Amino acid sequence: MTAVLFDFSGTLFRIESTESWLRAVLAETGQTLPEPELLAAARALEEAGALAGGADPVELPEDLAEVWAVRDESAELHRAAYTGLSRRVPLPDPGLHDALYERHMTPAAWAPYPDAAEVLRTLRERGIGVGVVSNVGWDLRPVFREHGLDKYVDAYVLSYEHGVQKPDPRLFAAACAALGADPRQVLMVGDSKEADGGATTLGCRVHFVDHLPVTDRPDALLPVLDLVG
Repeated sequence: MTAVLFDFSGTLFRIESTESWLRAVLAETGQTLPEPELLAAARALEEAGALAGGADPVELPEDLAEVWAVRDESAELHRAAYTGLSRRVPLPDPGLHDALYERHMTPAAWAPYPDAAEVLRTLRERGIGVGVVSNVGWDLRPVFREHGLDKYVDAYVLSYEHGVQKPDPRLFAAACAALGADPRQVLMVGDSKEADGGATTLGCRVHFVDHLPVTDRPDALLPVLDLVG
């Protein structure tokens, strides 16, 4: 293998919990909710699927189905999809919905998996190219920089910058081209068989990890080092 492509959310990083997300925004905006109401709102936001990188909607509203299907193809669609879901949940101030969306794009909202740094650093030491291929509607590079991992990434291929989303093979092809790598010598690592499995169309190998909280997945990325040889 000459290069490894990684998914972002659920693979290298994990978003904070919905409760933490809501608490942070309430604190940032100087607003308060009684504890039972806060917990109820957090549960409702999670069921709505309002936190990008978190759980999918329990029930997708019919009027958001079209934008949801293509949400990662542009920044505008991504924001519309997730704020649309968030607004299904009553909050004390309508402005909180946009504040919640802004919060999820901050480095503070994300935590790297415990073994991410070791794996990325080792790949760099071995001279293996590293790319990040993500279905996302915003620039995640600051998250990598803030957590000290940007120095190990050679290329970022983000769906909203290309107007296509995984499993479209064009996104993986763009990543391989950016790394100057033959897809047949590339490993794609992700948490979604549906999305990340699209890399097999080009001849890439794939390896899947479980999308779990960082505390529950300390070493699932380490096998990547054996797979690349």
